[in-house]
Amino acid sequence: MKAAVVFQKGEMPKYVEDFAEPKVQNENELLISVKASAVKNLDKMRASGKHYSTQNEAFAAKVVGGDGVGLLADGTRVYGIGISGMIAEKAIVEKNGIVKLPENIDDATAAALPNAVMGSALALYFRAGLQKGETVLINGATGVTGKISVQIAKYYGAKKVIATGRNEQSLKELLSLGADEIISLKQDDETFVEQIKNAHQQNPVNVVIDYLWGHSAELILSALKGNGSFSHRTRFVTVGGMMSDTITLSSSILRSTDIQISGSGLGTWTREEVKLLITEILPEMFQLAANGKLKIETVNIPLKDIQDAWDMNIEGGKRLVVLI
Repeated sequence: MKAAVVFQKGEMPKYVEDFAEPKVQNENELLISVKASAVKNLDKMRASGKHYSTQNEAFAAKVVGGDGVGLLADGTRVYGIGISGMIAEKAIVEKNGIVKLPENIDDATAAALPNAVMGSALALYFRAGLQKGETVLINGATGVTGKISVQIAKYYGAKKVIATGRNEQSLKELLSLGADEIISLKQDDETFVEQIKNAHQQNPVNVVIDYLWGHSAELILSALKGNGSFSHRTRFVTVGGMMSDTITLSSSILRSTDIQISGSGLGTWTREEVKLLITEILPEMFQLAANGKLKIETVNIPLKDIQDAWDMNIEGGKRLVVLI
């Protein structure tokens, strides 16, 4: 079969036309004819062996891609999480890990949306426990997942959404996606912190969804720091470390502020939460997208161009999707 395959750890995937088709091993697995699969940072890190989930994994030649859209044997169009790699003509998925797709959602959108939903809806719903009427700060909102997070926060009932980012054009576009206030990360530290403080004073920030970590997270935490009097509770959820994987955190921030810091990602979700993702959250989000109420932009390429496109710099919060 045609597929995108990594043969050596650290190499880019190569387009091949004769890779062995995966085989169904038990009654809980299904063979799918793949039509589209999105390329995410997670896929790149797992393919290179740098992601924490692959640290103890023995490396062997493998098809890349963690999920995608395709057809079952009876023609049913579904989204599925792959047991085998998904950027290929054929893949294996689990029966309990597929979602039937609405008719009026295209393959590229359906392939691009789930990872962004996992990185936003699960953080907002399960880790932050977002309640209607609360204020949400999304740090790093100009990326693919950040843009979805802005929209889902509003859909879940946030009264106010504050968005930060470096891409000025994408930051302005967030206002049309539901953001109520935008704050540029390109400002000097003092100005940035002052804007966060002012926003927090006007509408206390209940939830922070952070995709950047690093220095920007340090600045936000310092802006939320209390002064020894009663403080407002803030749930700070880290979802990514695009700026840096580490921060310096002063003990005084935690001692002077009612703040809860947690993470959302592979390893933090329970079996029950993943089940709800498949049975309730993703079907709901696919339908919203089909109805034009949840928007994601894609850059689509054919499978044969995978090597040239793998490290393509795609700006503006768009997702690379391989069409098969």
